[in-house]
Order: sequence, then structure tokens, then C-alpha cells
Amino acid sequence: MLTAFRRHRKTCSHKGEGRKYRRCRCPIWVDGFLNGVEMRKTLETRDWEKAQETIRDWEAEGAPVPEAKPASIEDACKQFEIDAKARGLREPTLKKYRALFRQLQVFAKHKGLLFLKQWDLATVRDFRAAWLDSGISALKKLERLRALFRFAHESGWIGENPASKLKNPKVTAPPTMPFSREEMVKILAACEEYPDNYGRTGQQGAKRLRAFVLLLRYSGMRIGDTAACATAQVKGDRLFLYTQKTGVPVNAKLPPFVVEALCSVPPVSSRYFFWTGDGDRDTVAGNWRRSLRRLFDLAGVEKAHPHRFRDTFAVELLLAGIPLERISILLGHSSIRVTERHYSPWIRARQEQLEADLERSWALDPILLTQTKGTPEVHRKREAVN
Repeated sequence: MLTAFRRHRKTCSHKGEGRKYRRCRCPIWVDGFLNGVEMRKTLETRDWEKAQETIRDWEAEGAPVPEAKPASIEDACKQFEIDAKARGLREPTLKKYRALFRQLQVFAKHKGLLFLKQWDLATVRDFRAAWLDSGISALKKLERLRALFRFAHESGWIGENPASKLKNPKVTAPPTMPFSREEMVKILAACEEYPDNYGRTGQQGAKRLRAFVLLLRYSGMRIGDTAACATAQVKGDRLFLYTQKTGVPVNAKLPPFVVEALCSVPPVSSRYFFWTGDGDRDTVAGNWRRSLRRLFDLAGVEKAHPHRFRDTFAVELLLAGIPLERISILLGHSSIRVTERHYSPWIRARQEQLEADLERSWALDPILLTQTKGTPEVHRKREAVN
């Protein structure tokens, strides 16, 4: 006869009550004899009804159904990363998955979980409740968690994907915040006052920072791509951005003063404008973020961050009447939907531009001119006199 019991974890407050207490969430084990063979093993579940059903099936069949060795959490994470690399996921994306896997394994160790199949809906809910992330960060992390369990489910390691049942967190999309032209003037003026390590202004470091800011603003590149911009990417007034899937290169034409700023200071190395080429790319991007943070404080621009230069690049193109699909290509978005999600929300500048367009369309409107006791011809004469 087989008997199910809760094997209390070290952290369980009911550990001292022994096998009699069953209302906690500790793993369920089975103990006893089946066909004269002693059994003592985990049922790999916390659900009491499911455990009892498994025991009845075993006793009805006369022996437990042999199962393949379950995949450990560590092995599942490693196999997922191998597959992700084979799919061509970029290193920044892989780093985010690794951070999630470390947090997952720490949580599993604390809960006494060894295998991925031990995770149920209640467990993944507890895991998410331990996150400090919120908003879009929590949503992205949840998507990565779902991807891991989906991969495990497709590999046959778990019967279902418990993370798929978790509801998305509430996310309020922040409005696009480009720099105003007044703010850009302040930032560029602050470059002249940016001190070096000895308190001197107007040195090479300040000029290089100004070139960095101008390249961010007029290329639309992210700060990591700008920090690692190679000298070979700039030929004349054209900046190579990336190569499309069709093999066609995408270039951005830079204003003359941006090219002049890049040429006014020597590159940090023979290969890169702003990077020695040594160390990690994320490290150099972090160094430039700190420099920009100091620059923003010096300029007195509030709530400033490097990505607002990219927003400024996109919004200024929108205001100039450039179609969204062309802007999407310059930004390197995988789909125009991404561009729409970030830049379609109505901003005040576009509203003001629309109102001005409407007012100009009224200039030759016959009904409006009749109401104002004039005709199109008279109106044109008045404009010529004025």
C-alpha cells in the first residue's frame, strides 16, 4: 500500500508537524510497498488530488510507469541559450535571458526545486511576485519567462506551460519625449563648459562629447551603436547604419557640421571614433551615459536621457512630412509596427502643425471669403498690398 505525504521544506513553518499536516505547498512524496517492492520517491507535484490520482493509477497497473529522466532547471536554461544563439539572437538579448535564468535558479534553490516540471501556476506566480520590475520591464521579463517554458514544453520536458496562464502587467506607454530645439541649444552650449579631470573647459574631451551628441541627434542611432561607431562607417557625409535582409545597405546622410565635428577631434582608436576597442561594448556605452548625465545636469535639462536624441531624430522627420515607413528603415526597426507603436501617438508639435495647415487652406476658401465680404481675387490683391 502506498501513502502520500508532504515532505516539508526547511523554510516551511509546519515542518515540526510532520506528515500529518497537508495544507502547505511543500512537494508531495509517496512511501510504502507496491508488488512487494519498497517505494519512497517524489511524485513531482504539489497538488494533493493529482498525487492521489497518480497513486491509484500505479496501484491499478501494478507498477509505476517508467519515465524519462526529467530536465533540471539549469540544463533547461543552458539548452535554451544554445538554441537562442542558433536562432541568431543578439548578445544584448542573450544577456537579458541570462539575468532571468540566474534569478530563476536562485528562486528555485530557495524553494527546493530541482526540475522544471516541478513548476506549476502557483510557483510561477510566486516567482513573478518576487520581481522588483514594473511596467514595460516586467512585461518584457514575463515574455522571456514564457519563452523558456514554451521551449521546455515543445521539448517534451513539461506537460504544459504554466507561464502562459499569467496575465500581463498593466503597462502605460510613456509619451515620446523628443528634445525641443531650445533644449538642444542648451545641451550643445553646455559642451563648451564641460570640464575635464583638471577642471579645464574647451578641451579635446569636450569637443569629442559635442561630436558624440551631434552624431546621436542626426543619425538616430542608439547610444551603444554610437559609442561603437567605426571610422569605416563614415565616408564623406554618409554614415553606414546596417545592411537589410535583402543585402542592401542603409546609409544616413549627415549634415556638414556633424561631419566637421567628427573630423575636429582625433578618433579614440584607429577603428573607432569613441571607443578604444578594448573591453565590453556595454561598458563603453555605460561610460558615455555617465558623461551625458553630467552634461544634462550642466545644461539644466530635466528628465533627459540618451534615447531622447533618437526620439528627436524620428519626430523631426515626422514633422518634416517624411513617411513613417521610411523613418522605420532609418531607425532599423524590424517592422513598421514598431515605429507606429513608438511614434504614432499624437504629440503637441504635430497638432500645432496640423492647425497651421488648416488655417492656410482657408486662405482661398470661397465660402469663408464671402462671409468676410471678399472674393479670392480681392483677397490676393490685399495680400499683394500687404
